[in-house]
Amino acid sequence: MTPTIRPATPDDIAAIHAIYAHHVQYGTGTFEIEAPTVEAMRSRFKQTAGRDYPFYVAVSDDEVIGYGYVGPFRERAAYQFTVEDSIYLHPEKRGQGIGRLLLNQLITASTERGFKQMIALIGDSDNRASIRLHATAGFRSTGTLQAVGRKFDRWLDVVIMQRPLGEE
Repeated sequence: MTPTIRPATPDDIAAIHAIYAHHVQYGTGTFEIEAPTVEAMRSRFKQTAGRDYPFYVAVSDDEVIGYGYVGPFRERAAYQFTVEDSIYLHPEKRGQGIGRLLLNQLITASTERGFKQMIALIGDSDNRASIRLHATAGFRSTGTLQAVGRKFDRWLDVVIMQRPLGEE
């Protein structure tokens, strides 16, 4: 069954937190070492959604199985038309096209809001699934920051990918 993609609501925060906490504990896609609390995730959600940045969840059988959002690439005014995306999936739901559905929705919603560029900062150059997901959606690699993060006793790169949105 194809999941439904819909705007995230405050009621989704516990599920979003559980998904993200798993990635913090076991993955290198995020460079956080300790998972934020549910309340911290609620605050992050309010800050993102409250500023009218797209924030979506993927739902199957009334269960949140993934989420994605965009936020400002940087806070300085000249970057106001550039966003950075983040997508996280329930660990048992990877490889089923859910990330692609979320990313497509983020691209559409960001374009409709007038953003012009989307950046992906992909933690760990070995994160082939995320690199492939973004490449398939029209992102191109624009560089790699080498050994800028340390997690699980190893140095990690950040792959930078970029995609134009709408008319340039």
